[in-house]
Amino acid sequence: MNTFVSNSSRHSTLGLDHFDKVYRIHGRNIRLQLWDTGGMERVASITSSYYKFAEAAILVFSFDSPDSFNILSQHLLDIVTYAESAKIFLCGNKTDLLNQNSDSPITDADIENFCEQCHNLVSGIYKTSCKTGAGVEEMFTDIAKQLISTSRVKDIEQEMKDSFKVCAQDEPSESCSC
Repeated sequence: MNTFVSNSSRHSTLGLDHFDKVYRIHGRNIRLQLWDTGGMERVASITSSYYKFAEAAILVFSFDSPDSFNILSQHLLDIVTYAESAKIFLCGNKTDLLNQNSDSPITDADIENFCEQCHNLVSGIYKTSCKTGAGVEEMFTDIAKQLISTSRVKDIEQEMKDSFKVCAQDEPSESCSC
């Protein structure tokens, strides 16, 4: 089985986990530094430091757990508070269970309502299965592409600022340069 993380004996996160993944997007190597804060509810006081410089955040819920979906608004509030410029993505996990049981407690309408309630702060919605790997690689590739395009816009804006800088000229001196 092809998994996102090379360690196939990975278990659910109990605290904090971190790993890097490199993508080649538009001829550039992009390193996504992934921080899995699942289980951080027990140590929420340090969570803010992990959000501080985030450029993106993925809110993950399980299609078979309404509780995981219902807590998303609290996590969204944390992201908006501590990583105000981060792009926010929504990921519904355990799609493999949807194939077995067509009655999911979380519907597309629920997801759409959540996005509307958070004033459309969500930049992308993904459905994945960490068990089968379905949709995982596509999600991270798409997020990397979105971050690149945001980064390009910032680079272009900075170039525009730099190219149109108005500098004060030195006043001519009143003395003779003989």
